[in-house]
Amino acid sequence: VRTVLETSMAGRAARQGQVRYEVVDIRDFSVDKHRTVDDTAYGGGAGMIMMAPPVVEAVEACRGREDATVILTSPQGETFDEDLTLELLADLEEKRELILVCGHYKGIDERARELVVTRELSVGDYVLSGGELPALVVTDAIVRRLEGVLHNEESAANDSFTARRDGGLDCEWFTKPPVYRGLEVPEVLLSGHHAKIEAWRNERAAGRTRQRRPDLVPDERDGDEPAGD
Repeated sequence: VRTVLETSMAGRAARQGQVRYEVVDIRDFSVDKHRTVDDTAYGGGAGMIMMAPPVVEAVEACRGREDATVILTSPQGETFDEDLTLELLADLEEKRELILVCGHYKGIDERARELVVTRELSVGDYVLSGGELPALVVTDAIVRRLEGVLHNEESAANDSFTARRDGGLDCEWFTKPPVYRGLEVPEVLLSGHHAKIEAWRNERAAGRTRQRRPDLVPDERDGDEPAGD
């Protein structure tokens, strides 16, 4: 986790003093010599459960304010998307604190959720071995949107799922050389005609969204309801 937070945009944000990371080992809050943080589930069943005391006490130890947002990464959480990224970015800028709890094993004791977790987020409909990767996904998505982290913030404005793309996918992009293995860059992109280029990109982005993610197309999301004027 620390290595990832020291590289790319996450690392740049830290070096620029825009964010500070603290990685906390929940085992440090275990109460036995074996540093145990999990046990079998009451009622039986396969899989180990993270115990409430070390989770709760770890959060309380690093929480600087009572109203801090405490996120548990979990396949049971709400789906993390661009809207949530911007919401959590605003939350971070206001409160200056964001805590991510990385689940492990079968899950965590429900009492830990009730006592300290304020939000659960899922990065997709699949299960991972632990919450570290989802926590890094959430962190990167938020931190790269902090002002000054990207060299050119205009690039983020054209990303997939942004308002400029109407919540849909981005278009395809090309760079040098103009011809590679017989494949040419579309002529319009070499024309220097900015209005035509923008129109081409918007059209390609919309087409790619309809083809690959029809669930993101407003008409598809709204079913048979007619589009507004």
